[in-house]
Order: sequence, then C-alpha cells, then structure tokens
Amino acid sequence: MVTVDDIRQFARTLPRSTEHLIRDRVKFRVGKIVYVAFSHDETLMGFGFPKEERAALVAAEPDRFLMPSESELRFNWVVVRLAAIDATEMRELVLEAWRMCVPKKVRLEQQRQAAGAP
Repeated sequence: MVTVDDIRQFARTLPRSTEHLIRDRVKFRVGKIVYVAFSHDETLMGFGFPKEERAALVAAEPDRFLMPSESELRFNWVVVRLAAIDATEMRELVLEAWRMCVPKKVRLEQQRQAAGAP
C-alpha cells in the first residue's frame, strides 16, 4: 500500500512543489494550486485530473477511483483509494496532477531531465 510518506518523498522531487498542512490535512501545491490532497485518515488521495475524463475513470474502476465531493466537482479533481494503487501508479498520478498546474516551461524542463537529456 502506498503511504503519504511515499508520496511526500516523490512530490519533494518535483520543481515548485510545496507541502502544506491545511485544516489537519496534508496537501501539495504549486503556488496556490493544490494538486494532491489527502483525507484526514490518509486512506484517500485527491489529485488533479481533467474533469471531462473523470466520470469514465470512476466508471471503469469504481473500486479504485471515486468522484470528488460535491463541493469539489467544479475542479479538475478525482479521488483514489491509496490501498488500491502501487508506487508506480502513484508516481504517474501525482506527476500528471503536478503537470496540470505548473507552467509549461517547468513541465518541459522536468520531462527533459526525466528523459536524461543534458
């Protein structure tokens, strides 16, 4: 099972990513934009995800993914059960959420570095 500490270690490697404790919930942001947040019991992770694709994701895998709360439906957001994903999938979800909220220049630089380009 993936833990908040696993995600914390990965999120710290992403440029401009910062961790915050807001109303006793761990959240990761780029600037003022939250791209990952955890439930109080740290069993669920909300993350940035395109609104137009989330219904299909939740319908395809309802045992893993959940729709966000009603108050969060207006955001590009979906929720995953941490017990249902492994470390590789966690990195993919967090990375894509982060990419949604960083400037294009930062995203392209991170992609270049991840590919091992000088």
